[in-house]
Amino acid sequence: MLPEKLQNKLNTRIQDNTYRTLGEPNNIVDFSSNDYLGFSKSKTIFSNAHQYLLDHNITQNGATGSRLLSGNHKLYNEVEQQISKFHNEENTLIFNSGYDANLGFFSCVPQRNDIIFYDEFCHASIRDGIKMSNAKAFKFIHNDLQDLESQLERSREVINSEHIEVYVVTESVFSMDGDSPDLKTLATICEKHKTHLIIDEAHAIGVFGENGNGLVNELQIENSVFARIITFGKALGCHGAAILGSTDLRDYLINFSRPFIYTTALPPHSLATIKAAYGELVILSAPDSYRDEVSPIEELQQNIQFFKSEIKRLQLQDVFIESDSAIQCCIISGNDLVKHISEALKNNGFEVKAILSPTVAKEKERLRFCLHSYNSSKEITKVLELLATFV
Repeated sequence: MLPEKLQNKLNTRIQDNTYRTLGEPNNIVDFSSNDYLGFSKSKTIFSNAHQYLLDHNITQNGATGSRLLSGNHKLYNEVEQQISKFHNEENTLIFNSGYDANLGFFSCVPQRNDIIFYDEFCHASIRDGIKMSNAKAFKFIHNDLQDLESQLERSREVINSEHIEVYVVTESVFSMDGDSPDLKTLATICEKHKTHLIIDEAHAIGVFGENGNGLVNELQIENSVFARIITFGKALGCHGAAILGSTDLRDYLINFSRPFIYTTALPPHSLATIKAAYGELVILSAPDSYRDEVSPIEELQQNIQFFKSEIKRLQLQDVFIESDSAIQCCIISGNDLVKHISEALKNNGFEVKAILSPTVAKEKERLRFCLHSYNSSKEITKVLELLATFV
C-alpha cells in the first residue's frame, strides 16, 4: 500500500486537476511531438543505420556496461567526431539523454562557492542539476539581459576578490515558450564579465542553422560558448544527447560526471541511428542542384511562417507568445479550461497538448503547438480556426 503522505500528494493532484497519466498512441494529426523533421519515422535513416551495422559486422544488441567499463564500443568515437565537425566544436561527449547531460554537467562543473546565473524559465533538468551542485545559484528574469548584467555588476567585487568562477545558463529555444534570447548580446556580456556561457540547444538543432546545426552556429558564437547541450530525441528523431566543448571539458566530465560514469552506455544501434540522422542533415544542406525536392528543414520553416500568418489572419496574436521556432504557445489561463480545449481539438482530430501548472506558472497554462515539416497548410488552418472558436 502506498504511504499515506504519498497518497495525499496524489489526491491533491487529482483535486487540482493536475494529475498526470500516460496517453495512448493515436493516428490523429500531430501538433504535439518533438519530431520536427519527421526523422523518427524516416525509413532512410532506419535503413542507413541498419546497413551501417551490417557493413561493419556489428551484431551486438547491448553496450554491456558503462563506457568506463566495457561499453565504449568503436562507434562512440566515430559519432562524437562527426558531431564535433558538424557543430564546429573541439570535442563532444555523448550522454544517454538530455536530462542526463544537464544533470551530469551542472552537478559536477560548478564548484563550491562558484555562482550560476540561470534564466528563470530554464528546463527542469538544468534546475535539477544546479540543485545537485555546490554552487550558489541565482535566476534572472526570462530573456532579460539587462537584469542579468545588473546582477553580474552587483556581484563583481565578490567574484573578483574570491576568485569565483561564474556560469551563465540559458536555452537557445525555450521549450515552454518557444522564444529565444538575444544570444549575440548575451555572448558579449559574458565575455565582458569573464563568465562561462552554457547554452542548451535541444529545440534549436534541426530547426535553425544552415544545415540544422543550431543557433550557436548560425550566429557564429561558438568561440564564446563554454558548453552546449544538444539532444537527439527531438528534430533528429532518435535518442541520446551530447555536451559540446573543449577537450579539457570532455576529460573532466569523463572523470567527474556521475550520470556519465555510472550509466550503462547506449547500444551500438542507437549510435548508428544518431550517425545516420546527422548524415541526413548533411545531405539536406547540399546545394539545391543536388536535390529535387524541398528539404524537411525548409518545409518546417515554411510551416512556421504560415502558422504565424494564420495567427495574424485570425487575430489570435494577443493569446500567442511571439516565436520563430517550431514551438508556438497559446496562453489559456486555468487547468480546467486549457484541458477542455485540448480535448475538444483532439475530438476533432488534432493532437495539441495542454501544458498545466505547476509545469508552468499559474495563469500561464497553455496549448503548446509543435510544428513539423509534415504538417500541411490545410491542417494548420483548420486547427487554428477551431482554436479561434474557443478563445
